[in-house]
Amino acid sequence: MSEGKSTPENPWPVRTVARKLLDWINRLGEVWVEGQVTQLNARSSTAFLTLRDPSVDMSMSITCNAGLIRELQLTEGSRVIVHGKISFYPNRGTLSLRADEIRAVGIGELLARIERLRKLLHAEGLFDPRRKRRPPFLPNKIGLITGRASAAERDVLTNARNRWPAAHFRVINVAVQGPTAVTQVMTALSTLERDPECDVIIIARGGGSVEDLLPFSDEALCRAVSQCRTPVLSAIGHEPDTPLLDHVADVRCSTPTDAGKRVVPDVAEESERVRQMRDRGRRALHGWVDRERKLLDALRSRPVLSDPYGPLERRTEEVKRFRDQGRRAVTQRLDREDVHLSGTKARLTTLGPAATLARGYAVVQLVTPDGPDGVLRSVTDAPNGTQLRVRVVDGAVGAVVTNVEGGGTDDA
Repeated sequence: MSEGKSTPENPWPVRTVARKLLDWINRLGEVWVEGQVTQLNARSSTAFLTLRDPSVDMSMSITCNAGLIRELQLTEGSRVIVHGKISFYPNRGTLSLRADEIRAVGIGELLARIERLRKLLHAEGLFDPRRKRRPPFLPNKIGLITGRASAAERDVLTNARNRWPAAHFRVINVAVQGPTAVTQVMTALSTLERDPECDVIIIARGGGSVEDLLPFSDEALCRAVSQCRTPVLSAIGHEPDTPLLDHVADVRCSTPTDAGKRVVPDVAEESERVRQMRDRGRRALHGWVDRERKLLDALRSRPVLSDPYGPLERRTEEVKRFRDQGRRAVTQRLDREDVHLSGTKARLTTLGPAATLARGYAVVQLVTPDGPDGVLRSVTDAPNGTQLRVRVVDGAVGAVVTNVEGGGTDDA
Protein backbone atom coordinates (compact mmCIF):
# COMPACT_ATOMS: atom_id res chain seq x y z
CA MET A 1 0.00 0.00 0.00
CA SER A 2 1.36 3.43 -0.94
CA GLU A 3 2.02 5.63 2.09
CA GLY A 4 1.22 8.94 0.42
CA LYS A 5 0.40 11.92 2.58
CA SER A 6 -1.08 11.28 5.99
CA THR A 7 -4.69 12.37 6.31
CA PRO A 8 -7.53 11.56 8.68
CA GLU A 9 -8.74 9.06 6.09
CA ASN A 10 -5.26 7.67 5.42
CA PRO A 11 -3.25 8.01 8.65
CA TRP A 12 0.26 6.61 8.98
CA PRO A 13 0.82 3.73 11.35
CA VAL A 14 3.34 4.14 14.17
CA ARG A 15 5.90 1.99 12.36
CA THR A 16 5.84 4.31 9.38
CA VAL A 17 6.44 7.42 11.50
CA ALA A 18 9.19 5.63 13.42
CA ARG A 19 10.84 4.50 10.21
CA LYS A 20 10.73 8.00 8.73
CA LEU A 21 12.23 9.44 11.91
CA LEU A 22 14.98 6.82 11.77
CA ASP A 23 15.72 7.75 8.16
CA TRP A 24 15.90 11.49 8.95
CA ILE A 25 18.12 10.96 11.99
CA ASN A 26 20.46 8.64 10.08
CA ARG A 27 20.98 11.42 7.51
CA LEU A 28 22.30 13.67 10.28
CA GLY A 29 25.43 11.59 10.57
CA GLU A 30 28.09 12.09 13.22
CA VAL A 31 28.16 15.29 15.32
CA TRP A 32 30.26 17.02 17.98
CA VAL A 33 28.20 18.12 21.00
CA GLU A 34 29.23 20.23 24.00
CA GLY A 35 27.45 20.22 27.32
CA GLN A 36 27.65 19.55 31.01
CA VAL A 37 27.41 16.13 32.57
CA THR A 38 24.47 15.83 34.97
CA GLN A 39 23.53 12.20 35.55
CA LEU A 40 26.27 9.59 35.29
CA ASN A 41 26.02 5.80 35.57
CA ALA A 42 29.13 3.82 34.66
CA ARG A 43 28.69 0.70 36.77
CA SER A 44 28.56 -1.68 33.79
CA SER A 45 30.53 -1.89 30.58
CA THR A 46 28.19 0.67 29.04
CA ALA A 47 27.98 4.09 30.65
CA PHE A 48 24.85 6.17 30.61
CA LEU A 49 24.96 9.90 31.19
CA THR A 50 22.82 12.96 30.56
CA LEU A 51 24.39 15.90 28.73
CA ARG A 52 22.72 19.20 29.59
CA ASP A 53 22.90 22.57 27.88
CA PRO A 54 24.23 25.00 30.56
CA SER A 55 22.20 27.95 29.22
CA VAL A 56 18.75 26.48 28.66
CA ASP A 57 16.68 23.69 30.13
CA MET A 58 17.51 21.05 27.51
CA SER A 59 19.35 17.75 27.75
CA MET A 60 19.99 14.55 25.87
CA SER A 61 20.94 11.01 26.76
CA ILE A 62 24.44 9.71 25.99
CA THR A 63 25.65 6.12 25.90
CA CYS A 64 29.29 5.18 25.58
CA ASN A 65 31.90 2.67 26.64
CA ALA A 66 32.45 2.93 30.40
CA GLY A 67 36.19 3.00 29.75
CA LEU A 68 35.89 6.52 28.32
CA ILE A 69 34.36 7.70 31.60
CA ARG A 70 37.00 6.04 33.73
CA GLU A 71 39.84 7.28 31.55
CA LEU A 72 38.75 10.92 31.82
CA GLN A 73 37.55 10.55 35.43
CA LEU A 74 34.39 12.44 34.61
CA THR A 75 32.06 13.54 37.38
CA GLU A 76 28.70 15.25 37.41
CA GLY A 77 29.16 18.89 36.47
CA SER A 78 32.10 18.29 34.12
CA ARG A 79 32.11 20.19 30.85
CA VAL A 80 32.78 17.85 27.92
CA ILE A 81 32.77 17.66 24.14
CA VAL A 82 31.26 14.44 22.81
CA HIS A 83 31.61 12.93 19.35
CA GLY A 84 29.10 10.36 18.23
CA LYS A 85 26.09 9.43 16.19
CA ILE A 86 22.47 9.98 17.18
CA SER A 87 20.45 6.80 17.36
CA PHE A 88 16.71 6.42 17.32
CA TYR A 89 15.14 3.36 18.95
CA PRO A 90 11.84 2.76 17.19
CA ASN A 91 10.61 0.24 19.70
CA ARG A 92 10.78 2.80 22.54
CA GLY A 93 10.54 5.95 20.47
CA THR A 94 13.61 7.43 22.20
CA LEU A 95 16.73 9.21 21.04
CA SER A 96 20.25 8.73 22.29
CA LEU A 97 23.70 9.82 21.23
CA ARG A 98 26.11 6.91 20.91
CA ALA A 99 29.48 8.45 21.79
CA ASP A 100 32.78 7.09 20.56
CA GLU A 101 34.96 9.96 21.81
CA ILE A 102 34.72 12.27 24.81
CA ARG A 103 37.00 15.22 25.49
CA ALA A 104 37.04 17.14 28.72
CA VAL A 105 36.97 20.90 28.40
CA GLY A 106 39.94 22.12 30.41
CA ILE A 107 40.18 25.20 32.56
CA GLY A 108 42.38 26.88 30.00
CA GLU A 109 39.83 26.37 27.26
CA LEU A 110 37.01 27.61 29.51
CA LEU A 111 38.96 30.73 30.41
CA ALA A 112 39.78 31.34 26.75
CA ARG A 113 36.08 31.09 25.89
CA ILE A 114 35.19 33.48 28.69
CA GLU A 115 37.82 35.90 27.42
CA ARG A 116 36.41 35.73 23.87
CA LEU A 117 32.92 36.29 25.24
CA ARG A 118 34.21 39.20 27.34
CA LYS A 119 35.60 40.91 24.23
CA LEU A 120 32.36 40.28 22.33
CA LEU A 121 30.13 41.72 25.05
CA HIS A 122 32.49 44.66 25.53
CA ALA A 123 32.40 45.40 21.80
CA GLU A 124 28.60 45.34 21.90
CA GLY A 125 28.62 47.94 24.69
CA LEU A 126 27.23 45.77 27.48
CA PHE A 127 30.04 46.92 29.79
CA ASP A 128 29.54 50.62 29.02
CA PRO A 129 29.22 52.61 32.29
CA ARG A 130 26.66 54.88 30.64
CA ARG A 131 24.23 51.94 30.43
CA LYS A 132 24.40 51.25 34.13
CA ARG A 133 21.54 52.44 36.32
CA ARG A 134 21.90 53.84 39.79
CA PRO A 135 20.09 51.76 42.44
CA PRO A 136 17.47 53.64 44.48
CA PHE A 137 18.57 55.25 47.73
CA LEU A 138 16.04 53.22 49.76
CA PRO A 139 14.38 50.40 47.76
CA ASN A 140 10.80 49.45 48.50
CA LYS A 141 11.56 45.76 48.05
CA ILE A 142 14.90 44.02 47.41
CA GLY A 143 15.00 40.93 45.22
CA LEU A 144 17.67 38.39 46.21
CA ILE A 145 18.70 35.47 44.01
CA THR A 146 21.00 33.07 45.85
CA GLY A 147 21.49 29.50 47.01
CA ARG A 148 19.18 27.98 49.58
CA ALA A 149 20.38 28.40 53.19
CA SER A 150 23.72 29.68 51.88
CA ALA A 151 26.24 31.87 53.62
CA ALA A 152 25.71 34.44 50.83
CA GLU A 153 22.00 34.69 51.66
CA ARG A 154 22.76 35.06 55.36
CA ASP A 155 25.44 37.70 54.75
CA VAL A 156 23.19 39.82 52.53
CA LEU A 157 20.16 39.65 54.82
CA THR A 158 22.09 40.14 58.04
CA ASN A 159 24.15 43.10 56.90
CA ALA A 160 21.25 44.82 55.14
CA ARG A 161 18.94 44.51 58.14
CA ASN A 162 21.68 45.60 60.53
CA ARG A 163 21.95 48.80 58.52
CA TRP A 164 18.22 49.23 57.85
CA PRO A 165 16.02 47.00 60.04
CA ALA A 166 12.90 47.68 57.94
CA ALA A 167 14.48 46.38 54.72
CA HIS A 168 12.01 44.15 52.85
CA PHE A 169 13.37 41.22 50.80
CA ARG A 170 11.93 38.79 48.32
CA VAL A 171 14.34 35.84 48.26
CA ILE A 172 14.34 33.28 45.45
CA ASN A 173 16.59 30.27 46.10
CA VAL A 174 18.23 28.71 43.05
CA ALA A 175 21.10 26.47 42.15
CA VAL A 176 24.22 28.62 42.01
CA GLN A 177 26.44 26.03 40.34
CA GLY A 178 25.99 23.05 38.13
CA PRO A 179 24.06 22.51 34.91
CA THR A 180 20.75 23.96 36.14
CA ALA A 181 22.18 27.15 37.63
CA VAL A 182 21.86 29.39 34.56
CA THR A 183 18.28 28.35 33.84
CA GLN A 184 17.13 28.81 37.43
CA VAL A 185 18.89 32.16 37.85
CA MET A 186 17.36 33.49 34.61
CA THR A 187 13.90 32.31 35.66
CA ALA A 188 14.27 33.99 39.06
CA LEU A 189 15.56 37.15 37.39
CA SER A 190 12.51 37.25 35.10
CA THR A 191 10.19 36.73 38.09
CA LEU A 192 11.71 39.60 40.06
CA GLU A 193 11.80 41.83 36.99
CA ARG A 194 8.02 41.47 36.67
CA ASP A 195 7.45 42.30 40.35
CA PRO A 196 6.35 46.00 40.38
CA GLU A 197 7.40 46.40 44.03
CA CYS A 198 10.93 45.14 43.45
CA ASP A 199 13.26 48.14 43.02
CA VAL A 200 16.63 46.37 42.93
CA ILE A 201 17.88 42.79 42.39
CA ILE A 202 20.92 41.14 43.99
CA ILE A 203 22.51 38.02 42.51
CA ALA A 204 24.77 36.53 45.17
CA ARG A 205 26.81 33.45 45.90
CA GLY A 206 29.95 32.70 47.86
CA GLY A 207 33.38 32.01 46.45
CA GLY A 208 34.31 28.89 44.56
CA SER A 209 36.46 27.41 41.84
CA VAL A 210 36.45 28.59 38.27
CA GLU A 211 34.15 25.72 37.32
CA ASP A 212 31.73 26.62 40.13
CA LEU A 213 31.48 30.23 38.92
CA LEU A 214 31.07 29.35 35.24
CA PRO A 215 27.26 29.88 35.24
CA PHE A 216 27.81 33.55 36.06
CA SER A 217 29.89 34.01 32.90
CA ASP A 218 27.21 32.50 30.70
CA GLU A 219 26.32 34.59 27.67
CA ALA A 220 22.56 34.08 27.99
CA LEU A 221 22.59 35.18 31.65
CA CYS A 222 24.75 38.22 30.90
CA ARG A 223 22.41 39.34 28.14
CA ALA A 224 19.36 38.79 30.35
CA VAL A 225 20.89 40.98 33.06
CA SER A 226 21.77 43.71 30.55
CA GLN A 227 18.15 43.83 29.38
CA CYS A 228 16.70 44.21 32.88
CA ARG A 229 14.97 47.50 33.62
CA THR A 230 15.51 46.95 37.35
CA PRO A 231 19.05 47.76 38.63
CA VAL A 232 21.04 44.57 39.28
CA LEU A 233 23.80 44.17 41.87
CA SER A 234 26.31 41.37 41.30
CA ALA A 235 27.84 39.80 44.42
CA ILE A 236 29.56 36.70 43.12
CA GLY A 237 32.44 35.10 44.96
CA HIS A 238 35.12 37.10 46.67
CA GLU A 239 37.25 40.09 45.69
CA PRO A 240 39.52 38.26 43.17
CA ASP A 241 36.55 36.55 41.46
CA THR A 242 35.32 38.51 38.44
CA PRO A 243 32.80 36.58 36.35
CA LEU A 244 31.35 38.40 33.34
CA LEU A 245 28.19 39.10 35.30
CA ASP A 246 30.19 41.61 37.39
CA HIS A 247 30.90 43.67 34.27
CA VAL A 248 27.33 43.58 32.95
CA ALA A 249 25.57 44.28 36.26
CA ASP A 250 24.79 47.87 37.21
CA VAL A 251 26.81 47.60 40.44
CA ARG A 252 29.59 45.15 41.25
CA CYS A 253 29.91 44.20 44.90
CA SER A 254 33.08 42.50 46.07
CA THR A 255 31.23 40.07 48.35
CA PRO A 256 27.67 39.30 49.45
CA THR A 257 28.47 41.20 52.65
CA ASP A 258 29.36 44.25 50.55
CA ALA A 259 26.07 43.89 48.66
CA GLY A 260 24.13 43.90 51.94
CA LYS A 261 25.87 47.13 52.93
CA ARG A 262 25.44 48.89 49.58
CA VAL A 263 21.81 48.06 48.84
CA VAL A 264 20.39 50.09 51.77
CA PRO A 265 21.62 53.13 53.70
CA ASP A 266 22.79 52.94 57.31
CA VAL A 267 19.94 54.02 59.56
CA ALA A 268 22.37 55.33 62.18
CA GLU A 269 24.28 57.40 59.62
CA GLU A 270 21.08 58.71 58.07
CA SER A 271 19.66 59.55 61.50
CA GLU A 272 22.84 61.45 62.32
CA ARG A 273 22.69 63.20 58.94
CA VAL A 274 19.05 64.15 59.56
CA ARG A 275 19.99 65.44 63.02
CA GLN A 276 22.84 67.51 61.57
CA MET A 277 20.63 68.91 58.83
CA ARG A 278 17.93 69.69 61.37
CA ASP A 279 20.51 71.51 63.53
CA ARG A 280 21.76 73.40 60.51
CA GLY A 281 18.23 74.30 59.58
CA ARG A 282 17.50 75.42 63.13
CA ARG A 283 20.68 77.55 63.22
CA ALA A 284 19.90 79.02 59.83
CA LEU A 285 16.35 79.82 60.91
CA HIS A 286 17.50 81.36 64.18
CA GLY A 287 20.13 83.39 62.35
CA TRP A 288 17.55 84.64 59.89
CA VAL A 289 15.11 85.52 62.69
CA ASP A 290 17.88 87.36 64.58
CA ARG A 291 18.82 89.36 61.49
CA GLU A 292 15.21 90.27 60.82
CA ARG A 293 14.68 91.20 64.48
CA LYS A 294 17.74 93.46 64.42
CA LEU A 295 16.50 95.03 61.22
CA LEU A 296 13.10 95.65 62.80
CA ASP A 297 14.76 97.08 65.90
CA ALA A 298 16.86 99.38 63.72
CA LEU A 299 13.81 100.50 61.80
CA ARG A 300 11.81 100.94 64.96
CA SER A 301 14.59 103.00 66.57
CA ARG A 302 14.54 105.55 63.74
CA PRO A 303 12.97 108.86 64.83
CA VAL A 304 10.18 108.65 62.33
CA LEU A 305 8.97 105.42 63.94
CA SER A 306 10.14 105.80 67.53
CA ASP A 307 8.58 109.31 67.89
CA PRO A 308 6.24 109.89 64.95
CA TYR A 309 4.71 113.06 66.56
CA GLY A 310 8.09 114.61 67.40
CA PRO A 311 8.81 115.90 63.89
CA LEU A 312 5.26 117.26 63.69
CA GLU A 313 5.66 119.04 67.03
CA ARG A 314 9.03 120.44 65.99
CA ARG A 315 7.56 121.59 62.70
CA THR A 316 4.62 123.11 64.61
CA GLU A 317 7.04 125.11 66.75
CA GLU A 318 8.85 126.13 63.61
CA VAL A 319 5.62 127.26 61.99
CA LYS A 320 4.71 129.23 65.15
CA ARG A 321 8.12 130.84 65.24
CA PHE A 322 7.97 131.81 61.59
CA ARG A 323 4.40 133.04 62.07
CA ASP A 324 5.44 135.19 65.00
CA GLN A 325 8.43 136.45 63.08
CA GLY A 326 6.17 137.27 60.15
CA ARG A 327 3.67 138.99 62.42
CA ARG A 328 6.41 141.07 64.07
CA ALA A 329 7.89 141.94 60.71
CA VAL A 330 4.50 143.02 59.36
CA THR A 331 3.78 144.99 62.56
CA GLN A 332 7.16 146.71 62.44
CA ARG A 333 6.66 147.52 58.79
CA LEU A 334 3.21 148.89 59.48
CA ASP A 335 4.58 150.95 62.38
CA ARG A 336 7.32 152.34 60.21
CA GLU A 337 4.92 153.13 57.44
CA ASP A 338 2.50 154.69 59.94
CA VAL A 339 5.26 156.93 61.30
CA HIS A 340 6.30 157.80 57.78
CA LEU A 341 2.68 158.45 56.86
CA SER A 342 2.19 160.62 59.95
CA GLY A 343 5.27 162.65 59.09
CA THR A 344 4.14 163.07 55.52
CA LYS A 345 0.70 163.99 56.76
CA ALA A 346 2.21 166.54 59.13
CA ARG A 347 4.27 167.99 56.36
CA LEU A 348 1.31 168.09 54.09
CA THR A 349 -0.76 169.67 56.83
CA THR A 350 1.93 172.25 57.43
CA LEU A 351 2.17 173.04 53.76
CA GLY A 352 -1.56 172.84 53.12
CA PRO A 353 -4.00 175.85 52.69
CA ALA A 354 -5.62 175.27 56.03
CA ALA A 355 -2.37 175.85 57.85
CA THR A 356 -1.75 178.96 55.81
CA LEU A 357 -5.22 180.22 56.61
CA ALA A 358 -4.58 179.47 60.26
CA ARG A 359 -1.63 181.81 60.17
CA GLY A 360 -3.92 184.68 59.09
CA TYR A 361 -4.01 184.33 55.40
CA ALA A 362 -7.25 184.24 53.39
CA VAL A 363 -8.26 182.93 49.99
CA VAL A 364 -10.24 185.36 47.84
CA GLN A 365 -12.44 183.83 45.17
CA LEU A 366 -14.39 185.50 42.44
CA VAL A 367 -18.11 184.95 42.66
CA THR A 368 -20.26 184.71 39.58
CA PRO A 369 -23.99 184.12 39.36
CA ASP A 370 -23.13 180.42 39.08
CA GLY A 371 -20.99 180.41 42.21
CA PRO A 372 -17.30 180.74 43.08
CA ASP A 373 -15.17 180.83 39.96
CA GLY A 374 -11.49 180.65 40.60
CA VAL A 375 -9.10 182.46 42.90
CA LEU A 376 -8.48 186.19 42.63
CA ARG A 377 -4.84 186.58 41.66
CA SER A 378 -4.68 190.16 40.41
CA VAL A 379 -6.45 193.45 41.23
CA THR A 380 -7.12 193.83 37.58
CA ASP A 381 -9.49 190.92 37.78
CA ALA A 382 -11.64 192.66 40.45
CA PRO A 383 -12.90 196.01 39.36
CA ASN A 384 -15.21 197.92 41.65
CA GLY A 385 -18.42 196.18 42.24
CA THR A 386 -16.99 192.72 41.85
CA GLN A 387 -18.40 190.23 44.30
CA LEU A 388 -15.82 188.25 46.20
CA ARG A 389 -15.79 185.31 48.60
CA VAL A 390 -13.13 185.53 51.27
CA ARG A 391 -12.24 182.23 52.89
CA VAL A 392 -10.53 182.32 56.27
CA VAL A 393 -9.51 179.59 58.67
CA ASP A 394 -12.88 179.13 60.30
CA GLY A 395 -15.20 179.92 57.37
CA ALA A 396 -15.91 182.37 54.55
CA VAL A 397 -17.38 185.91 54.17
CA GLY A 398 -18.78 187.70 51.16
CA ALA A 399 -17.41 191.07 50.00
CA VAL A 400 -17.86 193.65 47.20
CA VAL A 401 -14.91 195.56 45.71
CA THR A 402 -15.31 199.26 46.36
CA ASN A 403 -11.80 200.46 45.96
CA VAL A 404 -8.89 199.09 43.96
CA GLU A 405 -5.32 199.87 44.98
CA GLY A 406 -2.38 198.88 42.92
CA GLY A 407 1.20 197.99 43.95
CA GLY A 408 2.78 195.20 45.99
CA THR A 409 1.82 194.15 49.48
CA ASP A 410 3.75 192.99 52.51
CA ASP A 411 3.88 189.23 53.20
CA ALA A 412 3.00 189.91 56.76
